[in-house]
Amino acid sequence: MASNRRAFLTATAVGALAAAPASAAPAPKTPAHQPTARTALADLLAGNRRYATGHSHHPHESRPLRHQLATAQHPFAVIVGCIDSRVPPELVFDQGLGDLLCIRTAGQVLDEAVLASIQYGVEELGIPLVLVLGHERCGAVAATLDQLRTGAEVPGHLELLVDEIAPAARRTRALPGDWAEHTMRAHTAWVRDAIRADPAFTSAQVAAARFDLDTGLVSLLP
Repeated sequence: MASNRRAFLTATAVGALAAAPASAAPAPKTPAHQPTARTALADLLAGNRRYATGHSHHPHESRPLRHQLATAQHPFAVIVGCIDSRVPPELVFDQGLGDLLCIRTAGQVLDEAVLASIQYGVEELGIPLVLVLGHERCGAVAATLDQLRTGAEVPGHLELLVDEIAPAARRTRALPGDWAEHTMRAHTAWVRDAIRADPAFTSAQVAAARFDLDTGLVSLLP
């Protein structure tokens, strides 16, 4: 994403989304039963608890459902996540076919293709929730910090990733503790705020979260 777009997108305040516990995997969504953003987030977090505790249901994988989904889809959440092989959203949130619209780039970096994909989910499919999912020990963050430490030239297309994550790294450099963790959290929150500020997505609620590679748990970011 060009730097002028970063300057254009500014954070806007929205109400916090609360999650309620759920004991079972949600049923497949239909147009008549599309959840609210609040219940969609609760479904995601309940599924993540199942995943983290080793009790995944692996829902919505049956052959009849595949046939049903061949003619229409009604996902209940957009996940903007990282390409990291350890963070597949359908597994992390214990969801199945037709449940999630997943958009993944290294470091969940935004560009016009990502924004257009989110817009398709929100406007065309009526999805009520967009969740930006960062994770600890992110390789794109690590590459950005290495570049800032050494000043080395970034090869090829990787320059886009560094350019987009570097502002969060610079803002958090003086903070005590883990610079990579601070950068990941700040960048994930910035992506959330950029999506919130875009008029194309005003009909959806937008939240940000962090995935812990060690515990498997997802926690919401403030």
